[in-house]
Amino acid sequence: MNIIKPAALLLAASALVAGSTAAATAADPATGPDGTRVTALQQAADRVLADRPEPLQVTADAVKYEGLTVTKAPRTMGAQDLACGYGHLCMVVKGTKFDFYKCQTWNLTNWTGDGPFTNNQTPGTVAKFFNRDGSVRWTSTAYQAGTATWDPIWSLRPC
Repeated sequence: MNIIKPAALLLAASALVAGSTAAATAADPATGPDGTRVTALQQAADRVLADRPEPLQVTADAVKYEGLTVTKAPRTMGAQDLACGYGHLCMVVKGTKFDFYKCQTWNLTNWTGDGPFTNNQTPGTVAKFFNRDGSVRWTSTAYQAGTATWDPIWSLRPC
């Protein structure tokens, strides 16, 4: 009987731990409706990507989409500090770094404030930033780096 009692206690403790873990997961605001964990970075990316494409990889440090990588960046980062690989268009919006490397139109939402950008694409490549009605708000011809006013930018095309 002494052998069964510790085994029963172990089983009960395991069930209690599993139950409290499930309850914590259900109550966690960073858990998506399908039960998957959503990082703060993913939530930040979702706030500014209107199309919200499915991420290919989500880690604590990066959310990767086909043609875009999103990472956290200090809000005080300037254009001179913004590392951007060759062939990429990078910018910081609300403390989040967006690194675009696929030529397509990206629909955006909630892009406000000022932030650094670097157009490090092939020399002469023109990135276009659009108003809500689809008209061009401004362009950047590679290579160019500086600070931009994001409000309101509703979509962009890196190339």
